[in-house]
Formats: sequence, structure tokens, C-alpha cells
Amino acid sequence: MKRLLIYSGLLFAMGVILTGCYKDLNIPPTVINPDGPPQVVNYGTDLAPLFNTSCAKSGCHVSGGHHPFMNSDISYNEIVNGGFVNTLVPKESILYIMINSDMKEYIPSATDRQKVYDWIRNGAPNN
Repeated sequence: MKRLLIYSGLLFAMGVILTGCYKDLNIPPTVINPDGPPQVVNYGTDLAPLFNTSCAKSGCHVSGGHHPFMNSDISYNEIVNGGFVNTLVPKESILYIMINSDMKEYIPSATDRQKVYDWIRNGAPNN
């Protein structure tokens, strides 16, 4: 009887130990706060390829098409010197307004649009 009690206790302890090790983690998806601290965005590696594939390749914003021209080699000067960004009030930038309204279908990713917004908030550097 004593042996049965000891084995039962050991079996119970092993059951508790084995089932207690499992932990189900439910990590909620992170919500991007558009007005939170801006992330660091590199124009040359993050935005120029995005503009080139989404805007210039569609045939609209190529040299001789609609301004600003979004070809990789001239897109920065076209956007910044053409008055399409407002670093003082980024939400009033023509670029920001257009990619969140009429041109949203060409840049459908909210993450990509947030990168553009953060780049403008960081002062639109040519990096």
C-alpha cells in the first residue's frame, strides 16, 4: 500500500511538471502609432526603390510624365526641390497626402506609407 501511494505521488508530480511546462503565449499584434517617434528611414535603400517600382514603373511618374519624376536617380531632387514635402508640417506634404488618398492603390502597404511619413518627419534627408 505504501508503494502504491509513493508511485501515485510520483506519477502525479510528473504529470504536474510535464503539463506545467507548456506556456501558451498570445502576443497581440503591435499597432503602429503614426504619430509616435519616427523610425529611421534611409531614402536610398528604403524609399527610392519603393518609388521606382510603385510609381515610375507604372509609367506615370517617369521623365516626361507626371511630376514628380520618381526614377531612382532623380527622385530625391524632384520630391524635395519640387515642393512635395513639408518638413515643418509633415501631414501637409503633398507627397504624404497623395500616397494616402489618390495614389494609395500604388503604395497599399501601411508600413511603406508610414516609412514615407517618418522620412518626412525626420527632415527628408538624402541618405
